[in-house]
Amino acid sequence: MSIDSLRRSASATVSGLPQGFWWLWLSTLVNRTGAFVLTFLSLYLTVELGHSAWFAGLVVALHGLGGVAGSPLGGALTDRWGRRPTMVTMHLAAAASAAALAVVTSAWAIATVVLLMGVAMQAVRPSINATIADMVPAHDVRRAYALNYWALNLGFAIASIGGGAAIFLGYRTLFVVDAVATTLCAVIVFLRLPETRPEARTDKAGQPVVEAKVSMLTVLRDAPFRTLVLLNLFVCLVFTAPWIGLPLTMADKGLSPSSYGVVIAVNGIVIVGFQLLVNKVTDKRSPVLLLTLSSLLFALGTGATALAGSSVVAFAATVVVWTVGEMIHVPTNAAATARLAPEHARGRYQGVMGMSWAVAGFVAPIGAGAIVGGPGPNVLWAATFAIGVLAAVGYTVRLRKALDDDIDRGAEGGIASEGHGAVEGGSGSEGHGVVEAVLDSGVEAGPGVVEPAEGLGEDLGDIGSAGKAPVTA
Repeated sequence: MSIDSLRRSASATVSGLPQGFWWLWLSTLVNRTGAFVLTFLSLYLTVELGHSAWFAGLVVALHGLGGVAGSPLGGALTDRWGRRPTMVTMHLAAAASAAALAVVTSAWAIATVVLLMGVAMQAVRPSINATIADMVPAHDVRRAYALNYWALNLGFAIASIGGGAAIFLGYRTLFVVDAVATTLCAVIVFLRLPETRPEARTDKAGQPVVEAKVSMLTVLRDAPFRTLVLLNLFVCLVFTAPWIGLPLTMADKGLSPSSYGVVIAVNGIVIVGFQLLVNKVTDKRSPVLLLTLSSLLFALGTGATALAGSSVVAFAATVVVWTVGEMIHVPTNAAATARLAPEHARGRYQGVMGMSWAVAGFVAPIGAGAIVGGPGPNVLWAATFAIGVLAAVGYTVRLRKALDDDIDRGAEGGIASEGHGAVEGGSGSEGHGVVEAVLDSGVEAGPGVVEPAEGLGEDLGDIGSAGKAPVTA
């Protein structure tokens, strides 16, 4: 591939998105560039304050526990208050928490502040992702989520490097810088980002249409979405396990902590360097195919860790495999969640999906540590392989009709912002199956798989934002 073709590909990947998206993208980059608290919190607690490693692990777990509560809270506020007020409020709350960590020293105070920070950081994500869904045309939503995830990882990489270089200034200084960066993020949102919450619909007579009320219980009763959340939880457990299990496994093989640092750095390097390319290759493919493929990559990458022996190169190769799965899964799961969410309940759907990431971030480290310390590392990697394969089967068997039918009918103009109700129609999906994908991986999916109607509800839990445990927590 020539330089010109690479340039054209990159241009196509970033072109055509509204200006508001790029302000949101910039706020994500600024926020993550200053994200020093979670990166250096355990070192601060053990080295600076003299707390035990057990206490440091507990505090980090409390951050994840706060996220479990923060995600549905943020989802409800996003639908009720609006996107921008929720973003600004939660960014400022996270900034205040980071600043407080530079001051408080007692164990109880630190634990409380970190718990509240977990609530605030996770509560902001439904509003961010609802905003993307509101402002970006439906056929570009997956690409927009991928670009925002790329900004998150780029910022995290910068924070890791900058924080390591600036640590001589002191941990408290880094926490203050984190607070300033998060405040700046809130300022960008307040000054440059419009409110995007959809206005109430009206009928032909101009009278407001009364939307069905959607509570968290209503969301959980949505069978296709509930299945998507459960399968995402499985994938998140597999994805989160290496962040605890991999360093323990490498130490068990006699490798140094610096070796682990080199290996895990591959994750960030691959994402920053190749996220745009992966997004270009996977764009306009069946979501069921991509979710199945990403689950298998997670399964193969983590499962192969048991076969790496004591080779740093082999461990790094396993990281590359599951990192590619990560780059495919995060934006695809975002788009899949989006298609199942009614427009007026995007925040709540995002909140529930985000809860699956937060639960995994809390449970997986504890489980991975217990398994490595008990039955041994090989049992952990066998378990992640099995869970990843189970998730892949689940996506293929349980969600093909829900997701591919939704896309087909959206492309035909048969639905507008009606969420998963679209799945009641006939199939007609042109999405590829797993076997067909292997045999026909170079063929573009048909247009029925690609372009849902612009009115479809779009949503991302997480990462995501989603996101990996050390990045988003």
